[in-house]
Amino acid sequence: MTQDPLLRPLTVDEWGEAEYDAVGALMGVPGHDVPRAGSGEPRDPLRFDILGVLARHPAMARKFLVYNAFLLQRGELPLRLRELAVLRLAYARRSAFFWGEHVKIARAGGLSDDDIDALTRGNTGFDGIDRLVLEATDELLAHGRATPEQWQRLVDDIGTHQAMELIFVVGTYGMLAMACDTWQLSPPAGSAQLPD
Repeated sequence: MTQDPLLRPLTVDEWGEAEYDAVGALMGVPGHDVPRAGSGEPRDPLRFDILGVLARHPAMARKFLVYNAFLLQRGELPLRLRELAVLRLAYARRSAFFWGEHVKIARAGGLSDDDIDALTRGNTGFDGIDRLVLEATDELLAHGRATPEQWQRLVDDIGTHQAMELIFVVGTYGMLAMACDTWQLSPPAGSAQLPD
């Protein structure tokens, strides 16, 4: 996306105690331990447009980021499976922002460029649990639910906790993609481009 965002991230001067507390909920630290905006540190909130946008509503962001931190950092669903689902969602929803953000995470989690390319062409390049997760993600996106048969396959192959988390990942990142695409956020410079 090249248009101006409809909701801009906070500027350096707009960060205050409530905003740092909200971001601290994601990082698992008190607000006073969050790197200051503009510090240039790796976890400087200015490096993450989505944090600067969500922090415009610090009370909501704090609650949401505690939940999202669980999915990202403490959930049982392996990063590879989570990122297969998120990238399929980003591709299916044509979310350039989430594609750009999550290709980096997916690569760090062990997905190869071949894996990432293959998931844009369907499910034939995958087997086993990878394929099961992609098929379940497709079903959730298409119908808003998994069939009883799909649910049972997930439970049998990855367990109840991971199956539950998969549904929450698809739902949560679908909501985030909807919000970020509504606000017309662009992926950071140098991010992977959403394939045609």
